[in-house]
Amino acid sequence: MKDTSPRTGLFPSQALATLVLWLSLPLYFLQATWLHGATRAPVWGQRGLVATVSPLASEAGATILRQGGNAADAAVAVGFALAVTWPAAGNLGGGGFALVRGQDGKSTFIDYRETAPAAADKNFYLDAKGEVIPGASTVGYRAVGTPGTVAGMAMLHKKYGKLPWKKVLEPARRLAIEGFVMDESFVSMLESNKERLEKFPGSRHIFLKDGKGFKAGDRLVQPELGWSITQIQRQGESAFYQGEIAQRLAKAIKKGGGVLTLDDLKNYKAVERAPLEGRFKNYQIITAPPPSSGGALILAMLGMLEKDDLEALGFGSAAYNHLLVETMKRAFADRAEWFGDPDFTQNPLQKFLAPDYLSKRRAGINLTKTTPSQDIKPGDFSDKESTETTHYTIVDAQGMIISNTYTLNGSFGSGATADGTGILLNNEMDDFSSKPGSPNMYGLLQGDRNAIAPKKRPLSSMTPTIVLEDGKPILALGSPGGPTIINSVFQVTLNTLVFGMNIQAAIDAPKFHHQWMPDRILSEPFGINPDTKKIMQSMGHNFGDRVFQFGDVQAVFYDKKRQQWSGGSDSRHGGSVAVE
Repeated sequence: MKDTSPRTGLFPSQALATLVLWLSLPLYFLQATWLHGATRAPVWGQRGLVATVSPLASEAGATILRQGGNAADAAVAVGFALAVTWPAAGNLGGGGFALVRGQDGKSTFIDYRETAPAAADKNFYLDAKGEVIPGASTVGYRAVGTPGTVAGMAMLHKKYGKLPWKKVLEPARRLAIEGFVMDESFVSMLESNKERLEKFPGSRHIFLKDGKGFKAGDRLVQPELGWSITQIQRQGESAFYQGEIAQRLAKAIKKGGGVLTLDDLKNYKAVERAPLEGRFKNYQIITAPPPSSGGALILAMLGMLEKDDLEALGFGSAAYNHLLVETMKRAFADRAEWFGDPDFTQNPLQKFLAPDYLSKRRAGINLTKTTPSQDIKPGDFSDKESTETTHYTIVDAQGMIISNTYTLNGSFGSGATADGTGILLNNEMDDFSSKPGSPNMYGLLQGDRNAIAPKKRPLSSMTPTIVLEDGKPILALGSPGGPTIINSVFQVTLNTLVFGMNIQAAIDAPKFHHQWMPDRILSEPFGINPDTKKIMQSMGHNFGDRVFQFGDVQAVFYDKKRQQWSGGSDSRHGGSVAVE
């Protein structure tokens, strides 16, 4: 059984133009039909729930739960299925993070972020004059970091899964080999990315039908991707990192002018890390550590607001919006200066998250007037001791929770599909700082700590998060969307914990975003009413010229009164929650 709410249309031309013009945000930010105050009901389940952007992938995960699998098994099934049914972001050629909360109450974090190839260095994308080469880090084989998804899924399954590996991958294999019927929204997604995909023969053949194009009702069959999944079914992750798939990946990348080699693939390792933990009022927050910046920023922003009566300010009021924007600006200013791969740099988390520092940051917020971004400087931690995405959330009947975010970075990643594999490749190298002080595709400014180095993981905004009350999980969520991920998770968390919205309403509520630089607010259609906007402008806030929906939060929430989990899938994108 699954939520059968109709999918909304994707990628209308007006929204597409907005996306291209506003910092080239990934093209899976979709137009939706919801209005301020209107939302569908959450999905309730007595057993497991699977929330994803793709109804087919949600059902794949729920099928594994029905067959006796746990949340880890279902998460692997969904990860592989999304590579088939949501190619703009679902992937085998990218990487990400999985936050795991076991039935035993123990939490862990699997970091399967991509790494820079051994041949890459801090000047990799600079010309002879020291300037950034346009497009070099975003399009084509030179933009590709060493993929981590297959290694991450394998680690998740080996350490926490129950069912056989082959069985868990079977739904994805069948979807690739047998195909699935494309709706209008999926065809629009392909058409919107046509310019990027048609540059590469492998992508043009699969996704554009060699220039003939698809129409709604056509079946998309991906035999090359089906072959790759079959190899991984039979041989495990070694098929991808050392076997025939690896040979084909390395050959295609070399032919396309990239530098990723067989040795890069062979040497890749997923890493298990301790999650970040903090508190907000009566809640315990478990979230992503570096190389994600998202978890630290979530804890910092919540920490700044610890003593504020947000409910009294009122959801959507000018005062509430102003306070959140000022909080966002200060957190993102510190992100630009202080964060990077923990294997290469020391992130000053203890000082950044110290209550006295956050209290000072909060004290610097004027409640009646904005502080211009150029006047907000990163905190001084210099006396330190001697960085296309989709998210899914799963809870099983035994209480295991997986909050997983993974990515190709841009929509359809680098645009390149490795010949003979059906695998789209990431453009994750753009998440490094190609040149300190120069913005990446999201407009983010980043420093030397996030400079390119061999085997280094780029700084990320992915923020899978779990919230506990009285030691028990009540909320798990995450989102795609580049830097908007952090503020999407931040606001949905507040909508749930402070304003008591049900999980679907909390997700569907309009959001806004500020990332320090550029100094402007990104808002959604109908998200801030004209009167509130005028008040905020009188306080000194700048708004971007264009508006569009962003984020795609997938979440589950436990209702203590009903003693039951509910699930929500962002109405902006037409995803679904499937029930075990």
